[in-house]
Amino acid sequence: MKKLFSALFLLMFTVTLNAQMSDAPPRAEGEGPFDRLLIRGVHLIDGTGSPATGPVDIVVEGNKIAQIRTVGYPGLPINESRRPQADENTREIDAEGMYLLPGFIDMHAHTGGGAQGTTPDYVYKLWLAHGITTIREPGSFNGMDWTIRHREMSDKNEITAPRISAWIGFGQGADGPIINAAQARDWVKMIDDRGADGIKFFGASPEVYAAAIDEANKRGLGTMTHHAQTRVVYNDVLQSARLGLTSMTHWYGLPESMFDDKIIQDYPLDYNYNNEQHRFEEAGKLWAQAAKPGSETWNSVMNELVELDFTLNPTFTIYEASRDLMAQRRAEWHEKYTLPSLWRFYAPSRISHGSYWLDWGSEQEIAWKDNYRLWMQFVNEFKNKGGRVTLGSDAGYIYKLYGFAYIQEMELMREAGFHPLEIFQSASLKAAEVLGRDHELGTIEVGKLADMVLVDANPMANLKVLYGTGAILVDEQNEVQRYGGIVYTIKDGIVFDAKQLLRDVEEMVNAAKAEESFEIKQPGLDY
Repeated sequence: MKKLFSALFLLMFTVTLNAQMSDAPPRAEGEGPFDRLLIRGVHLIDGTGSPATGPVDIVVEGNKIAQIRTVGYPGLPINESRRPQADENTREIDAEGMYLLPGFIDMHAHTGGGAQGTTPDYVYKLWLAHGITTIREPGSFNGMDWTIRHREMSDKNEITAPRISAWIGFGQGADGPIINAAQARDWVKMIDDRGADGIKFFGASPEVYAAAIDEANKRGLGTMTHHAQTRVVYNDVLQSARLGLTSMTHWYGLPESMFDDKIIQDYPLDYNYNNEQHRFEEAGKLWAQAAKPGSETWNSVMNELVELDFTLNPTFTIYEASRDLMAQRRAEWHEKYTLPSLWRFYAPSRISHGSYWLDWGSEQEIAWKDNYRLWMQFVNEFKNKGGRVTLGSDAGYIYKLYGFAYIQEMELMREAGFHPLEIFQSASLKAAEVLGRDHELGTIEVGKLADMVLVDANPMANLKVLYGTGAILVDEQNEVQRYGGIVYTIKDGIVFDAKQLLRDVEEMVNAAKAEESFEIKQPGLDY
């Protein structure tokens, strides 16, 4: 029986893998790092949760923040006597009126692959153009060695890419099914020796799962689980946390930990997990089957997860089309930035993962809207009780485009009740804590690495200014304008022109469209 379960798991894991991509080209973008970089007169949101302050001048030397100096007060001229001085080796950026934030960390960021027809250059530029300077690659679906190689090239700034934390899908690279504790521990040792940063589980038999988590914790490897419906009967989120699991992604397994009147999800009798409309439609009814908000079960599960220092990575955005398919399918950036191959992958299909729109209508969307209300309430209350929440997009599926989806996740966190400063804290400091890098990343503080995002509008007032397409404003002459958009993404002291990165992506998309005379059309229509 154990062999059967392991074989089924490996099959499930294998069908999610994409064909391995080629390597990213050598870096031809970005200026620096500089002996001395001066960012002048900016409003600072440092990522700690502190309110904005400024104007400040920030000095970066090489790839580290060397000084943060207040140079005046809002509404008054800059006090020139307070300013750090420039010399012939200094690169200066006039940032008066702009806002500076820590580099964003996407904690669920697949690089795409063969099924989507994407290239690393395309994906990396979309991420950097949206301020994402670090990603957690969960599962390393392009292969463990490929991901670790790209992590090393990014660390050396040999490629245009965010920092990469390489988390390996459990069982990847094993000689065969892992069916006992000894094999689980040997596998964890193997990936640790090869340089992995963490493990992504989908669940496993109790003996194997417990052993792998324990061995990972002993070795300082991170652990996260997507509690797949095929394995959640073994361990829900609370049971996993008690075993020592440090984080979860999505939300599967969380409602199951609060079932009061059942132990298994209320599946229809004709349910088939491989029918993805079944899988996602019924998942949209899960929170309604859990204990009610404020109930003893609801509170006890939440309190214990907080006590266990557990981390939620909800990825609200990846399911957003489930509650409004048309809105996500018609997102304005698809025309300019979505590759033809990726558009085809998104289309309704009985084969492509996440393309479950076989007969999706208002009833399914209403159920998912109710699902979101409960899910968001839990996540917000968890945060308010001291629980750690991070941001992740899982883009490349379900009409979610890399980079753009991450900003959508911010908007959904706002809908859930997070203050913008709490969102930025989750996007930077809280994520850096999970990666074990909060000593060098996650906030803008002296001594930390220079990973920063410079935007020419106030993102606290309107998160939409962080989209590559910016936000809409009608001026006093009744003319429609676009404003915002990230100006520069700074990673490791290297200054990337975010708008130029988007132009590069647009050129890639135009070339792909021209090659096959492609234009985006809506499913089942000629337009």
